[in-house]
Amino acid sequence: MDKVCLYEFENPEIKISMHVYFSPENQLLFDGYDIGKRVKEGLGDSDYEYQYIIAWEEVKKMARLFNCDENDKPAILEGLKQRFNANDAYSKFGDYMKEHHIVFEQFMWR
Repeated sequence: MDKVCLYEFENPEIKISMHVYFSPENQLLFDGYDIGKRVKEGLGDSDYEYQYIIAWEEVKKMARLFNCDENDKPAILEGLKQRFNANDAYSKFGDYMKEHHIVFEQFMWR
C-alpha cells in the first residue's frame, strides 16, 4: 500500500515531510523528517526524524472513531489525511491518540 502524504513543505532553509502508511505487519506508521538550516539552528543537527508506530488492534479503534470499516486501510489513511494535514500534524496526531486512549510507540532521532 502506498504512503499518504500528510504534509510537505520546502524552502531554502528547511524541508519537512510527514507520511502515513501500513507496514507489512499491519502496523500504522507515521514517519516525519525535517532537514535543513533551521533544524540545525534549533536542534544542533541538520536533520530530525520522528515516528509513531500503532499496532493493528489500536488502529481498529481509530477506524471506529473515523466511522469507517476497521479493515478499510485506504479509508483509515484518508481519515488521517483529512484530520492531520498541517505542519503540526505530528503533535496533533499524538494528542488525538492520547485523548482517545490509543496506545502507540514513539521514536525520535536527532
